[in-house]
Amino acid sequence: MTDMRTAKTVSITLPPDLLVKAQAIAEREHRTMSELFREALRRYMTTDTQAKLNSWENLRQSMSGKAAELGISSDEDIERLSDEFRAEKRYRTA
Repeated sequence: MTDMRTAKTVSITLPPDLLVKAQAIAEREHRTMSELFREALRRYMTTDTQAKLNSWENLRQSMSGKAAELGISSDEDIERLSDEFRAEKRYRTA
């Protein structure tokens, strides 16, 4: 729950049709516009975070065969190879 003593006020602009729809939803759900937008932002952040996690997991799964070929079996291997690549790149450009 938001502590109203530390809440900050923001201003947003909306196209008129979107504003009318938001006002109708807020009225139907007996919410203030602030409550409606806070909930929308919370849901957006949760969905966005989940999408990023799913995307990363899909990448890991799709690359698992290539990783096995290269002897990559842990996040530490990835970090080590990444560091080696960066060092080699710096060496070539120096």
